[in-house]
Amino acid sequence: MNEEWNVKADRDSEKSGETVGEKEPDRKKGNRFAAGVLTGAAVVLVIAACVWGGGKLLQRSYASGNVSEEDVNQKLDRINAIIDNYYLYEDEIDEDALIEGIYSGYTSALGDPYTEYYDEEETRALLESTSGEFSGIGATLTLSSDGSGVTVVNVYKDSPAEKAGLQDGDVLYQVDGRDVSGQDLETVVSWVKGEKGTDVTLSVLRDGETIETVATRDMIEVQTVESKMMGDNIGYISVSEFDEVTYDQFSEALSSLENQGMEGLVIDLRNNPGGNLDTVTDMLRLLLPEGTIVSIRDKNGNTEEITCDGENEFTKPLAVLVNQYSASASEIFSGAVQDYGIGQIVGVTTYGKGVVQQLIDLEDGTYLKVTIAEYYTPSGRSINGTGVEPDVQAEYEYNSEDPQADNQLEAAIETVKAEMN
Repeated sequence: MNEEWNVKADRDSEKSGETVGEKEPDRKKGNRFAAGVLTGAAVVLVIAACVWGGGKLLQRSYASGNVSEEDVNQKLDRINAIIDNYYLYEDEIDEDALIEGIYSGYTSALGDPYTEYYDEEETRALLESTSGEFSGIGATLTLSSDGSGVTVVNVYKDSPAEKAGLQDGDVLYQVDGRDVSGQDLETVVSWVKGEKGTDVTLSVLRDGETIETVATRDMIEVQTVESKMMGDNIGYISVSEFDEVTYDQFSEALSSLENQGMEGLVIDLRNNPGGNLDTVTDMLRLLLPEGTIVSIRDKNGNTEEITCDGENEFTKPLAVLVNQYSASASEIFSGAVQDYGIGQIVGVTTYGKGVVQQLIDLEDGTYLKVTIAEYYTPSGRSINGTGVEPDVQAEYEYNSEDPQADNQLEAAIETVKAEMN
């Protein structure tokens, strides 16, 4: 049972960057139900394809008694005839997209923001994002502030991008001879990504100079964890999301800080949209005492408890930093820390997503992500719709005189210091 790993509220507006091949929050193509109209013989095809679970879809549709299978067929035929007779851009109709619109519209009509249908392209991107690995060059791209192009804002260490000589601040204006200007970021990212071992030619502007370089794509591991030792022997670990690669990165960061003499720790989960349930529970096993980490209850009332043996209980002063964009797995993490009292939660109330999704392979290159259960913190709390309230309130305050200042992090550090003294 896997927790949904691509959920979110919107990310912080200040974090508009996008990593080549990296997971991004749900930016699906909008409600495509309006496109779910068929032409010609495709009507019969879709009606047949939508008979799911021994006709359960049709059974649900006709359960009210207000609509019959014949009614549905007649209405689709009528819509089809109207399109044939009146639609101005009939030559541009993509029948495959219309069929996909039926599936997408059916799930979106549930009204659950977390249950979604993924077409083949979206499925490939989703599976790539959840693994934390992708084939690309290892550089983070963002739209230039003036909208004129795409800027490189982070080059991964030892990546193909670094080996090709790319630097932070380079403005990308061509990929394999194709102009970047006027393209959306997703398109540019798709041009840069590609199969391992293949080359991509990148043309950038740097300090008024035009530079052309070739990068050979390779498998890149997304760096979801950053760590450093701060003053007073306080360690700092930032976790951007809970991917399959995150546990090892977190474990290594924790061990490194311990070896450096860490006496207290801040774990920063701000803007973390969630991730893999196995990953977050494995990470909590490096911190929690013996007991329940999280319990999960399905539609039939069946409950599964995920537990910790307590062998690695973290006993040093700890603060977990959260904000309104800390969601899902981030709330499992902060809720467990809070319930066991092994650390203080600092920041503002979290997003409030207390439900679990599972990815189901539809065996045709597409996936359905469906809400299957609710989760509860170790004390039995449901945070769905309410979030985790911090022990120490700290609203972010922008400092125009020092834009890099972070009053929330300062509050977390002070919280740890108070426990150390």
